[in-house]
Amino acid sequence: MISIPHKAKQFLVLLVKLLIVGGAFYFIYNQLANNDKLDWQKFITVFHKNKSVLGIGFILLLSVMNRYFEILKWQNLARVIYPISLGEATKQVLAALTAGIFTPNGVGEYAGKALYFQKSETKNVVFLNLICNGIQMVLTVVFGTIGILIIGHSKWFLGIIGIAVFIFLFSFFLKKIKIKGYSIEKLIEKINTIPKPIHQKNIVLGILRYLVFSHQYYFLFLAFNVDLPYLTLISTIAVVYFLASSLPTFQFLDFAVKGSVAIYFFGILGVNEWIVVFISTLMWFLNVVLPVILGSYYVLNFKPKTAIA
Repeated sequence: MISIPHKAKQFLVLLVKLLIVGGAFYFIYNQLANNDKLDWQKFITVFHKNKSVLGIGFILLLSVMNRYFEILKWQNLARVIYPISLGEATKQVLAALTAGIFTPNGVGEYAGKALYFQKSETKNVVFLNLICNGIQMVLTVVFGTIGILIIGHSKWFLGIIGIAVFIFLFSFFLKKIKIKGYSIEKLIEKINTIPKPIHQKNIVLGILRYLVFSHQYYFLFLAFNVDLPYLTLISTIAVVYFLASSLPTFQFLDFAVKGSVAIYFFGILGVNEWIVVFISTLMWFLNVVLPVILGSYYVLNFKPKTAIA
């Protein structure tokens, strides 16, 4: 095996850090500066008309709460390996988010968290991160389906039910089949090894996080003078998140994907396209860009785990 000198390793680690942070900032700037759908003049006009220190503070607080609940989820699940502090959980979540911003569906996030643990724990870290993200996806599907029922898109609802039944039957027949030593049955068994209190806390925190970011979306629509009944607006938001989350994408394109889906559904409700685009961009900026900026600090200060002899 080729041995890499210590100085060379340090240089490579520094280079990777700079590439991750530099790439993240480049993609963020590129999306904000070169998006011709963003009408900044209209935004500035509405902002000056409705600006409120309390309102801005409240929206920012919701962003903090959104990421805080995600950090608590990870701290809770990491206990399966060993307990970590809130500060350590914050570091791992934000650094992993930065590492995953330009990978498909945030795959880099899994590797980012694994780097904070010993190599022997990599599979467990990836599995726990899957559980962490999985509950959020399940909740998105549940609330999204309810939203479809409420706003009356029966064709969409029947399509979703059909897909769900197909997946259930397909999973039932294939649960014994192994792929690289894994099967659905084994996955379920592994999930069941996690203590129930940890699962229950994960679900509660997942619900709280979902309620926070969906209502942040709702309050931003109110700030842009969108006058629609609460149930209609929040149900449409649930549908948009459900359908947008089902599409493979990159974190740095998240607002573009959600924005495209949102334009269609909110267009049906008569909401101006530029408002939908701006709110989707603001949600992305508040819940992805700001945490990535903070996460960049942790990436640059990351020290690789030394192997235990």
